[in-house]
Amino acid sequence: MKNLSNQPCLIARSLALVGDAWSMLIMRDAHAGLTRFDEFRKSLGIAPTMLTARLAALTGDGLLEKRRYSERPPRDEYVLTAAGQDFLPVLFAIGAWGRKHRSSDGVTRFFDAETGSEIDPITIDRATGAPIGTRPIRIVAPE
Repeated sequence: MKNLSNQPCLIARSLALVGDAWSMLIMRDAHAGLTRFDEFRKSLGIAPTMLTARLAALTGDGLLEKRRYSERPPRDEYVLTAAGQDFLPVLFAIGAWGRKHRSSDGVTRFFDAETGSEIDPITIDRATGAPIGTRPIRIVAPE
């Protein structure tokens, strides 16, 4: 597969950063407040080498920031950057699609911490106010 990060399409470029399941799940867990290697590993059941590679990629691509929390022994934690925080609506959009098109029996649910209401995201086009997917689209490649 050719390098997606050089494609003119922003969807392709973005998938080059977070297009695998492990990266998406690490971002989900980071939004849930996990910051430490062992927390991610326990939550995901991921091999340490795989987790190390994904955390390095997410850090290198600016979605997470590595911060030292202990000098002896040296230990780092991973916290969301502004770009990482902006990724939450993407995760919720994927979850909403899954709720609609996959079995949603016995799945994790997400609630607004202040109101207690379950989060039911929709994506809206800022210019028209129309929900994305309700109007035809046209794709224009760069010239």
